[in-house]
Amino acid sequence: MKLLLLTGSHPRHLYLVNKMAELGIVAAHIIEIRGSFVPTPPIGLEDIDRENFIRHFSDRDEAEHSHFAGNEHINVEIPTLKVSMQNLNSPETMEWVATQQFDLAISYGVHKLSNELLSVMPEHSWNIHGGLSPWYKGNTTLFWPFFMLRPNWAGMTIHRLTERLDAGGIVHHSVPELAYGDGLHDVACKAVTQVTEDLSKIISELSLEEIKYVTQKGNGKIWVGVDWLPQHLRFVYNTYNNDIVDQFLDGKLPKLDPPLISAFCKGE
Repeated sequence: MKLLLLTGSHPRHLYLVNKMAELGIVAAHIIEIRGSFVPTPPIGLEDIDRENFIRHFSDRDEAEHSHFAGNEHINVEIPTLKVSMQNLNSPETMEWVATQQFDLAISYGVHKLSNELLSVMPEHSWNIHGGLSPWYKGNTTLFWPFFMLRPNWAGMTIHRLTERLDAGGIVHHSVPELAYGDGLHDVACKAVTQVTEDLSKIISELSLEEIKYVTQKGNGKIWVGVDWLPQHLRFVYNTYNNDIVDQFLDGKLPKLDPPLISAFCKGE
């Protein structure tokens, strides 16, 4: 099986590319150059929110480079097309895709793909979504489980690529094992590590003919960018001092397990 990967440019994205490349299955790679991982605080924040904002994104950057050290670049030679958000869906990108030979396309960390680009993708084309669908679709979906005091719902979804955002049939859910001392960003990084491990196993052990797509059911939510405010960080850092995982493991928070879908054991 040969893959076309479409990913962002941050270390977590390149970690996935490098791990897939180690299997010798990456035929081509489209990399969307993403913006700074440490944004500037918005003007007009109260001191408490400015401090939390700086802490949150600095900690995210530190966790990113700690968990994915050595993945600032692609470590092997792969046919690669560099794109920006503006030309991700351009005719040039579609023409380039049409010249590549691959069986499965997988996107992770890129902006929404147009219907025109999806039309030149193969039947089996997947997205890796940072969040458990259908409950956490859209943006910032590894933050909201912590805000809801459900850190065990911070995971990733492999699903079929469709024109509707994060709505395609589910191939697999991945959740990391929580451990004492894990902060929000540690869990987010561990989720990436886990979905990469699961994806490697799926590709190595299952044929595309064996893949089943489970229709997304239930009343999930699409979290949009404007849902998140810097003031939400007060709950994680000032109320809980980023020890939500510890309190969860100590049994101080209610436990409700997500109904996960596995590529190796499916049920409708």
